[in-house]
Amino acid sequence: MSVLIGVDQGTSGTRTVAFDLELRQLAEAYRPAEVSHPHPGWIEKDAEQMVPTVAESVAEVVDAVGGADEVAAIGLDNEGESVVAWDASTLRPLAPVVVWGSRVSQPVVERLEAAGLGAEVEALAGLPLDPYFSATKVRWLVESVPAVAEAAAAGSLRVGTLDAYLCARLGSGARTDPSTAARTQLQALASPGDWDPRLLELHDVAREWLPPVGPSVGELGELCGLPLRGMLVDQTASLAGHGCVGDGMAKATYGTGIFVLQNAGSAPPADLHGLLPCVAWGDTTGVVYARDGGIFSAGTVISWLRDGLGAFGGAAESGPLAESVPNTGGVRFLPALAGLGAPWWRSDARAVISGVTSGTTRAHIVRAALDALAFRVRDVVDALPERPEVLRVDGGLTANAFLMQRQADVLGLPVLIAAQPETTALGAAAFAGVGAGMLSMDDLARLTGSGRLVEPSATAAIDLADEDYQAWRAFAEVAAAL
Repeated sequence: MSVLIGVDQGTSGTRTVAFDLELRQLAEAYRPAEVSHPHPGWIEKDAEQMVPTVAESVAEVVDAVGGADEVAAIGLDNEGESVVAWDASTLRPLAPVVVWGSRVSQPVVERLEAAGLGAEVEALAGLPLDPYFSATKVRWLVESVPAVAEAAAAGSLRVGTLDAYLCARLGSGARTDPSTAARTQLQALASPGDWDPRLLELHDVAREWLPPVGPSVGELGELCGLPLRGMLVDQTASLAGHGCVGDGMAKATYGTGIFVLQNAGSAPPADLHGLLPCVAWGDTTGVVYARDGGIFSAGTVISWLRDGLGAFGGAAESGPLAESVPNTGGVRFLPALAGLGAPWWRSDARAVISGVTSGTTRAHIVRAALDALAFRVRDVVDALPERPEVLRVDGGLTANAFLMQRQADVLGLPVLIAAQPETTALGAAAFAGVGAGMLSMDDLARLTGSGRLVEPSATAAIDLADEDYQAWRAFAEVAAAL
């Protein structure tokens, strides 16, 4: 047995990738998942549809590597804060998945804030009250979906993140790990590995609804008939896939959103400056923490420019279109399609475009939007207490050469584009290898040096990029309050 499999269950689909013990890719399969927006600010998908995205993609990869006998271990990462409710007996979903970026539970957040509970929740969980996190989504489901309320009254309700649901349907029972539990706002930051009684009380969530919390690595049961040996939330899986196992190392994943994480070592980080403390991974010997800067709108901005505005036909056209003009022509863009995450934490913010004149073209708007994504990453990097020597990056938007060069210039830092594009699945597979005793964390550290390095441009370009950022920041301060 010489194959490790990583399952990356993401917002828009599931990607399963097989690697050898040198962490070289062998095979890959992908199954899409449809995301819907039934009301402004709501984001949902069909929980039942998520099961075959995993089962079918795993089966395809297993067949490609010669069968299950070749597989030493499988690892699963999941999209984190998204929540599904299901029946304990039938294991069938009781409602659509409430996706991580959904603002559906904003009324629950406002009620908790009005009751003066925000400070206590944040002190325990390390997370501000925001619809982003799972706990208020759970409460909204119980209060707003009759089938969920009925199951709660009957004692048959189970709720959890998608890793727990997939393990219930395709594995040896629902479970989650400390890195995902840390995204729910129901696990205390200082004592990861179980649900916190006071946070359960504050959010009015019953412990019996939730899956058990176990380690991120080790003998974790089975998934799709294969030995499950690693479980992580998606962004810390990406951190591992970049080899960021040392304190201070940082990565950014450019996907539906952009998520910047920095390894913070073995103690809960206190120097946050608007970033979130989170659990990177944990085992029976302890946990590793991280600082998290989530930018909620990135790939969704590109999709909106393409589908909503008709600015271009395919995402690959955005970079050349932006490069076709020397600057934004005075146009500025606030990419807040789902509120502003770190370090702003303005869930009420909405996207704003300003500076439009009769001379504005679609190229100016696209350039302003790509600039804004680079600027939002700088927002987060500037909040890190320790500036990384290089920002390691992955995700679909890293194929945009204009954005990557702009990012390096705006940060004044080298940007290292991962050689392995499926870094998140790589992290899940690598952790499965660690859990199976076939790899060590030192083996993961070897992943840090590979990829394509984008150096910042000449000093004049960096200075100009800094001026652009400062002007955008002044605009954003005003636009976020509109």
